Amino acid sequence: MIEIKNLSFSYTGEEPYLIKDLTMSIPRGQLISVIGENGSAKSTLVKLLVGLLKPLKGSITMNVKNVAYVPQRMESFNKQFPITVEEVYKIHLKGLGIKDDTLIDRSLGEVSMTPYKKSLIGDLSGGQTQRIFIGRALLGNPDLIILDEPSTGMDLRSQKEVRQILKALREKNVSILTVEHNISAAIHNSDYIIRMGDHQGVLYDIKTFKTNIQHEDVDNMLVFRKEDF
Repeated sequence: MIEIKNLSFSYTGEEPYLIKDLTMSIPRGQLISVIGENGSAKSTLVKLLVGLLKPLKGSITMNVKNVAYVPQRMESFNKQFPITVEEVYKIHLKGLGIKDDTLIDRSLGEVSMTPYKKSLIGDLSGGQTQRIFIGRALLGNPDLIILDEPSTGMDLRSQKEVRQILKALREKNVSILTVEHNISAAIHNSDYIIRMGDHQGVLYDIKTFKTNIQHEDVDNMLVFRKEDF
């Protein structure tokens, strides 16, 4: 689905690189979580994949037709602006060149937010807002959705709801790639893990990742809590 070859990047345009000589083949039809310590270039990798940043070296080939991106906490969106959920969706449809407003109800249904169609965005909780923007991403019928820490700043209940939505989308053959800060949740919800660190990234299937971490000192990295899943 995504082919990365000899990818290098830094914000300064020169060494030291945040990502150096990364080569990876990311499979289609899976739920893939990107994990790593702060500063390990998780969000940088995502921004490179969606084209917000350009590689200094190497290449990224996206073998998918439609890609949707849900940025971290929708930082560019002003919740104080008096606009309804329906209006946000209509604006997005117009930007996509789609005139079928019936997609609004379908997308809201996918994220269990149909009752909030006429609500002001500013009146919604953080978890509700994130579900709305995941629904907005579905308007373009994406083959792949890329999300940058979609559960950041939410309570545990909202985090679980978002993860359940992503798993349900995967079951409908939508590929999901998400930056995940909660390692235990990533393990219990993902098909594959991309572990970032030391200017590189390694792709593991979930079984191999579980086996590998048993041989590491992960006391500070991994805490299994039932309520996280």
